[in-house]
Amino acid sequence: MKDDVWKRDEVQSPCIKLCTIHPAERICVGCYRTIEEISAWSRLTHEARSAIMAELPTRAPRLAKRRGGRMGRLQD
Repeated sequence: MKDDVWKRDEVQSPCIKLCTIHPAERICVGCYRTIEEISAWSRLTHEARSAIMAELPTRAPRLAKRRGGRMGRLQD
């Protein structure tokens, strides 16, 4: 599927096609949007999309990396 078909002169979606909702934080691990933001994206105004895009980088630290497995045990 070609992505350039959907290009428009508006704020693009931050989706990176890694769509999984973090169970505790309730945000997508790929784009950091909430389910509500994802589902409303096509109906949001340019200003609303821009505001969400500006906030996304602050959400990334909320998703702590797992420290499990062998590497997690070796580092302790």
